[in-house]
Amino acid sequence: MDHAGRLRRLVSAIDEHGLDSLLVTHLPNVRYLCGFTGSAAALLVADRGCILFTDGRYRIQAREEIATAKVRNVRIVIDRKAPVLAVGEWLATRRSGSSRVSVGVEAESITAGMRDRLASAMKGKGRVRSAPPLVERARMVKDAGEILRIRRAVELGASLFRTARKKIRPGVKEVEVAAAMECEARLGGAEGMSFSTILAAGARSAVVHGRASAARIPRRGFVVCDFGVILAGYCSDRTRTVHVGHPSREARHLYEAVLEAQEAAIAAVRPGATAAQVDGAARRVLRQRKLARYFTHSTGHGLGLEIHEAPRLAAGQSQKLEPGMVITIEPGVYVPGKWGVRIEDVVVVTSSGCEVLTPTDKELVVI
Repeated sequence: MDHAGRLRRLVSAIDEHGLDSLLVTHLPNVRYLCGFTGSAAALLVADRGCILFTDGRYRIQAREEIATAKVRNVRIVIDRKAPVLAVGEWLATRRSGSSRVSVGVEAESITAGMRDRLASAMKGKGRVRSAPPLVERARMVKDAGEILRIRRAVELGASLFRTARKKIRPGVKEVEVAAAMECEARLGGAEGMSFSTILAAGARSAVVHGRASAARIPRRGFVVCDFGVILAGYCSDRTRTVHVGHPSREARHLYEAVLEAQEAAIAAVRPGATAAQVDGAARRVLRQRKLARYFTHSTGHGLGLEIHEAPRLAAGQSQKLEPGMVITIEPGVYVPGKWGVRIEDVVVVTSSGCEVLTPTDKELVVI
């Protein structure tokens, strides 16, 4: 990972926006820039160097992770106070003269109260400004090392579907299936799950985010399995829908419609295409099948250090796709009180189109 290069590019972007420094408080952004993975941190980025503020719990970890990231211009400050307050007091004691430093903050990750306390701690020697999402913009395009990590996470996550297929049987609780999958993930080296495993059977398959519950799998119906792992810091995300018992013709048609919509969206992924165009490709298919009103969420999202990142693939989203972006393609149809189907893959945008990272077995599995 080229952490040093990321910091250099960020410093240039900070200067272009008329800021003297940027206070990075969103922890995934801190990790992206300097490799630190602790739960309390603030990274002050400026052209003269960077300072990582954290507390005594991370004295050793911070030093080791910064060294591993090979960023030589990051100084570590250990303080008992909350990192943001430590930054404010540090700035207040090191500014001289009448000029006021302009400090950009990540408006989406700092509370209004903490922002006020930061300004107060600076004792009038600085001005706090909301900065654009500079780090998030950089994170949208993954480098080769990130894509490799995501690929490995996707492969491990995809392997859990074999466990799901073995455990899904009439009468088995949804949580029992999820527990078996999560145990297998840990044994395979996962740091954790990307999100609470979604396993929704029968009428519950129409619940878009139907987390595994104590409900028992019925003798007949769809089962939506949405799951992912974190491996080496990077997330995977996959959804497969199976059917317990012999599916009716209507059930097969529903599944085929979602699959067709998903494949149409994947075919639309290419450099220069907008996020809205990819979303629209899926919706056109479902509109033709008279199912569009049952597709109630976006077609996909970026993923990487977080399970949900930019860009968002939805109507009205003008962001153009670029090589190196990693996104999910996951249309679904949900008929309340009856059933639901979702199919999801992870793809990386290439110079000529896209590569599907998820193993592509998507025929309807009947159990």
